[in-house]
Amino acid sequence: MIIVLLGYMASGKSYFGRKIADILEYEFIDLDDFIEKEENTSISNLFSTKGEIYFRKKEHDSLKKLLATKNKTVISLGGGTPCYANNMDLLLKDTNVKTLYLQVTIPNLVERVLNETDKRPLIAHLKTKEALTEFIGKHLFERLGYYSQAEFTIDANKKENEIAESILMQLF
Repeated sequence: MIIVLLGYMASGKSYFGRKIADILEYEFIDLDDFIEKEENTSISNLFSTKGEIYFRKKEHDSLKKLLATKNKTVISLGGGTPCYANNMDLLLKDTNVKTLYLQVTIPNLVERVLNETDKRPLIAHLKTKEALTEFIGKHLFERLGYYSQAEFTIDANKKENEIAESILMQLF
């Protein structure tokens, strides 16, 4: 089985992906990290030098590669991955894949990214809490149609151990 965690930036996909992989003794792969290693550069640099279209194609190709070659893997996707190149259809059609949407409220997302906007290309230009709240609210609304297609939705506003437990309960 391949377990795929999806959701908005800072929803805990990588954190809980590692945690679940450790518990299940699965391999863990963060899709953005995978792309950075293949391209030998950061996602931010890819966006600025080659553009979003190049990045989204690379993202799609990398996802296909991982789905074709890996088993007993937990993959954390980038926040936009499900929204482009029919990636959500690719995930949902694969009977070996379980998709989980880590759902987090807008105020919690804002708190999580407030002090790290410079590390996230999508929000690097936003400097105030109000601007972040407006952007995340609008952006999350646009992506919700993709996220909500996941097989399971996990309330990721809870305590750490409750979130991990919820993920495991949904899977088994």
